[in-house]
Amino acid sequence: MYEPLAERLRPHSLDDYVGQRHLVGEGAVLRRMIESRNVSSFILWGPPGVGKTTLARIVAEQTGVPFYTLSAVTSGVKEVREVLDRCRADATSMFVTGRPILFIDEIHRFNKSQQDSLLGAVENGTVTLIGATTENPSFEVIRPLLSRAQVYVLNPLDNDDLLALLHHAIKSDAQLAAREVRVEQTEALLRFAGGDARKLLNILDLIYLSLGATEPMVINDKIVTSRLQQNPLAFDKGGEMHYDIISAFIKSIRGSDPDAAVYWLARLIAGGEDPKFIARRMCISAAEDIGLANPNAVLLANATFDIIAKIGWPEGRIPLSECAIYLATSPKSNSAYLAIDGALALVNQTGNAPVPLHLRNAPTKLMKDLGYGAHYKYAHDYQGHFVKQEYMPEQLNHPTLWHPQDTPAEARMAERLKALWGK
Repeated sequence: MYEPLAERLRPHSLDDYVGQRHLVGEGAVLRRMIESRNVSSFILWGPPGVGKTTLARIVAEQTGVPFYTLSAVTSGVKEVREVLDRCRADATSMFVTGRPILFIDEIHRFNKSQQDSLLGAVENGTVTLIGATTENPSFEVIRPLLSRAQVYVLNPLDNDDLLALLHHAIKSDAQLAAREVRVEQTEALLRFAGGDARKLLNILDLIYLSLGATEPMVINDKIVTSRLQQNPLAFDKGGEMHYDIISAFIKSIRGSDPDAAVYWLARLIAGGEDPKFIARRMCISAAEDIGLANPNAVLLANATFDIIAKIGWPEGRIPLSECAIYLATSPKSNSAYLAIDGALALVNQTGNAPVPLHLRNAPTKLMKDLGYGAHYKYAHDYQGHFVKQEYMPEQLNHPTLWHPQDTPAEARMAERLKALWGK
């Protein structure tokens, strides 16, 4: 049975691991964890082919603890509980030193009940959890689990890393080393790899398998391109989609170019991107880039997110296209985005300024006696449902955090505020 090159070259120590120097370089956090054999739970977030699974296996091998693995695609609550039972047995065994590691690939695919089933074992130290995900954990992993596991971001490999991997493969793999391998050009190889180590190794594998028995192995742009055209599904596109193309898609919407937005949307769909990921990014764009200039945009984006879950592919491409065009052609404003960032900066600068007494809740007699809620003016008791009073901590001198931009909708909002407050 033929073993793929990516499996044959999977590293077993940090010395052979390529990339992610911010995590495994000299003095970096994961290297220190491994060297001290004191590993806490963490989640690895990054695109495909950047070393998430390999890094988890290296942690287990170099710390010498039992290693269990589950795939969220094929495992349910029953399988999770069975593995946790084995981990508990290991934890009490005199023959096992160190906490077992449970590695869960595609952890973002676990539903809430599956993730809940992990909490107790992670919290009481029965198991060290290592999760791997290509999706933003803050959207896909429940908050209690996130609070118990540090998130580390893995980046696409840069060209220097990919070239190092290429030369390591040629020199270290017995089957490639037995061939006369000539590297003439690497531009196409690096471009198609797109920061993904597995893609690069799969492309080398594809070229190797296409050779005759005695034919030398030549790597140049023409050969790489022709081999991939013969087998366009030979490598996964996930890494490129998640970074470069989704960035171009959102920037086209922000730049009010519906043609470019639909083009990049088509690239995402053709590349097999998760439609929920596309719709979620449009929800963010609707709030961040369009905002108060057209508040209906976020409603349509949210409706698009809901409808694609109901109708699926291939029809789901239509509401995605409709939403992308609507967002791209909408007026733009980032005033809400700037306002909340300004408010957060103010909070960080001024700390926990006390809530004015008249705005405080007074559910008990003691609180009322202390003046909580006293002198609060109920807006609906006044003409026009408005009365002037201070709504911010007095020491802040009521700074202006929301600055309306030059859109018709915000101009109307600004006029109303000026009529009410006189400013």
